[in-house]
Amino acid sequence: MTVFRPCIDLHQGQVKQIVGGSLNDQGAETNFVSHHDAAYYAALYRQHQLHGGHVIALGPGNKEQALAALAAWPQGLQFGGGVNDQNAGDYLAAGASHVIVTSYLFEGGEFSWQKLERIKEVTGRERLVLDLSCRRTESGWNIATDRWQTVTQTAVNAKLLEALADHCAEFLIHAADVEGLQGGIDEELVQLLGQHCRIPVTYAGGARTLDDLTLVEALSGGRVDLTIGSALDIFGGTGVSLAQCIGWNELR
Repeated sequence: MTVFRPCIDLHQGQVKQIVGGSLNDQGAETNFVSHHDAAYYAALYRQHQLHGGHVIALGPGNKEQALAALAAWPQGLQFGGGVNDQNAGDYLAAGASHVIVTSYLFEGGEFSWQKLERIKEVTGRERLVLDLSCRRTESGWNIATDRWQTVTQTAVNAKLLEALADHCAEFLIHAADVEGLQGGIDEELVQLLGQHCRIPVTYAGGARTLDDLTLVEALSGGRVDLTIGSALDIFGGTGVSLAQCIGWNELR
């Protein structure tokens, strides 16, 4: 059954909600900047036992906040953002339940199976989440790296999802083209994930109301979980409250 998964997005050392497609070296179009630090949100999620959430560092300057969040809820949150085979063990030791990787796995724009094996030596399959965040192309969706600015040649399709399922515990997939816009989820992508993912998968991008949880559950047959960011009241949104999402999970 589909559940709500929480998030903490870090940008320039602050908890923010941004428009994913706008992120670059100069900054990003921002929906919300929190007065609270990352540890506040981690403690909130811990209080309500919201498991499987992710802390994502969007660029440099976020390590201190990320570590504070992991310390506030040891083994309760996944961490992603600049993770590689050299630092993955540090984040796991700091309290991350899993580490999330994307850009590290690409070399010269091509997916590297060698790098995947290298990081698995550190994390094991059971503590590794593969971030297959993507952008739409003429033929479907392709993985986007480097803060979603570089569209690779690697297509997100049934073949890839099947091949990678044996190498990680979960998938995390941001639909970068709709991330932060609160204009609705990418329904076709959710359907694809529901049909071809045989391990847990979390989708993020475009959610705006509690009805999106119902929609994702219907489109995916309950096999895809949903992250809601900018629309959530704790991030300045008006579309849905954290209390509603907690209530949804409690009925699952």
